[in-house]
Amino acid sequence: MCWRPSLVALLASAKIKARDLRGKKKEELLKQLDDLKVELSQLRVAKVTGGAASKLSKIRVVRKSIARVLTVINQTQKENLRKFYKGKKYKPLDLRPKKTRAMRRRLNKHEENLKTKKQQRKERLYPLRKYAVKA
Repeated sequence: MCWRPSLVALLASAKIKARDLRGKKKEELLKQLDDLKVELSQLRVAKVTGGAASKLSKIRVVRKSIARVLTVINQTQKENLRKFYKGKKYKPLDLRPKKTRAMRRRLNKHEENLKTKKQQRKERLYPLRKYAVKA
């Protein structure tokens, strides 16, 4: 059996699991992505030239595998960005909480609880009266 690159790619394209991809480094993922894309192009050529039905059914599997690899790459990239910007004053818009426009414009908890000097003085001088009614 000769080991042509196309044959290796076809044998290696068993259904890829996302959990297996998460442990890999970015370079490995990009290499795997290139292999899958090459395989997909070969399968599309086989489709045009009237290839076997097994190859035609493999197109969907390879497409989904490419999607999985891209998803894992994007998720890890976003996760690393979140770690990098954690605790920083400014964050990119896509890393900020989405919420609604009104909620984003609302005062935060600290700002809501702030009181003016006059209000503080009033509360200090006139505290809430505590008394009980004797029955």
